Amino acid sequence: MKKWRPFAKMPEQYIGLKEIINKQVEVAQTVLTEEQMEQINFTLIEALHTNKQIYLTYYKNGQRITETGFIQFVDSLGNLVIFIDEVFELKNKMRLSELIDVRFM
Repeated sequence: MKKWRPFAKMPEQYIGLKEIINKQVEVAQTVLTEEQMEQINFTLIEALHTNKQIYLTYYKNGQRITETGFIQFVDSLGNLVIFIDEVFELKNKMRLSELIDVRFM
């Protein structure tokens, strides 16, 4: 432990290394076709009306994130989706442009 203490005095290195690692993990945002966007729209509306649980994959901060939950509100004119997370039962807001894929469980 004492051997590595001099290196702990340079927190800038740890911050720089963490940024480099995060940039290597980043994924470019997927560009969807019109057909894919329509399919996502239909799936969202069906999940809203039937209250079925869905897998929701979206792009955030350079990463693809998949969560399960229920759709509560869809506003296609305002580019907004509100879904309730299955694990913590929290309301999450996101833009429709961030969605990559929506599937039923």
